[in-house]
Amino acid sequence: MVEIWEDKEVRFDLPLLQMKLCSGEKVIDRMDFVEDTKGNGGDKGRLIVTNLRVIWHSLTISRISLSIGLNCILSATTKVVNSKLRGTTEALHILTKSNNARFEFIFTNLVVGNTRHFTSVMGVHKAYLSSRIYRELKLRSSVVRGRQLKILPKEQIYSTIDGVWNLSSDQGNLGSFIISNIRLVWFADMNENFNISLPYIKIVSIKIRESRFGPALVVESSPGSGGYILGFRIDPIQKLHSIAKELSSLHHIHTQRPEFGVEYSLNVQTPLSEEAPIIADEVQEFDEGTNEMSPALATYYADGRQGEDLPPVYCPQLGIAIETLKEGYTLSSLWEVIPSSTTSHNSSNNNTSSNSSSTV
Repeated sequence: MVEIWEDKEVRFDLPLLQMKLCSGEKVIDRMDFVEDTKGNGGDKGRLIVTNLRVIWHSLTISRISLSIGLNCILSATTKVVNSKLRGTTEALHILTKSNNARFEFIFTNLVVGNTRHFTSVMGVHKAYLSSRIYRELKLRSSVVRGRQLKILPKEQIYSTIDGVWNLSSDQGNLGSFIISNIRLVWFADMNENFNISLPYIKIVSIKIRESRFGPALVVESSPGSGGYILGFRIDPIQKLHSIAKELSSLHHIHTQRPEFGVEYSLNVQTPLSEEAPIIADEVQEFDEGTNEMSPALATYYADGRQGEDLPPVYCPQLGIAIETLKEGYTLSSLWEVIPSSTTSHNSSNNNTSSNSSSTV
């Protein structure tokens, strides 16, 4: 199983293979005539928003591109900037963190009056954050109530199996399996809050092995989810083999076409461009062998800094250690109320609606 990187990394100047959509990734919105104001000012590009990342690529120089994983985004706001193509205008400002480095990106829509790059990126990012349970292993979370699974949108329960022993302790814990099209859930009979929710995309292997308790179902999670090795005993042996076969089949199906749970719809569809846009997996002009870092990479670093965050210092006002403040900032200024000018943008969000799943 290949670990999905698209939502967890920031990458520059991607080869064709990395520009193509991965399995389960889908385009939610795309806009032509968007300028990467910070790194490639004066260059027209295309902004593509998927359920895992934000992609920008130049329309004039094929090798120039960006991939911003939604999980890397710390904040997505608006900012007044000076664009080479638009002059002074309001732009989308994205602050990210990837591999201990902070990057910031500024995207300006060159179509006058078009603010869809604000609403789409912000709305999809919100939907991504609220649907983590589709993509992440959860321990001791409120996924079960009254022995009933809190069903997610697009989730279907296939099997409920009682009499499943969790072998994580010396004596084991008796509980139940709930098998759906998205995940495997186990919870203890005596305390349903003692549970695990494991999406199939986080499972590396499903096997039957010998244990000190006899033949056991062994489920291994991916390194990115903690690399857990979970053991379960199910009697009789025929039932154990049947459940292992069912889980293996569902795991294979789901990893071939995973459901990431990120849902966002546009209520107002406006023209995308003057000519038919090209989606990410159709961009054939990219140099597949090229994976060199852009010379302009340094321009994307937040505050012009590379590497880790600023060192912590003791703050006598708060009585705790805080990150060193940036030049020109004071502690009181960070607590000031956001100016009322930002409310005008919030009203534009009413043009779109987010159909995201709720985190359980």
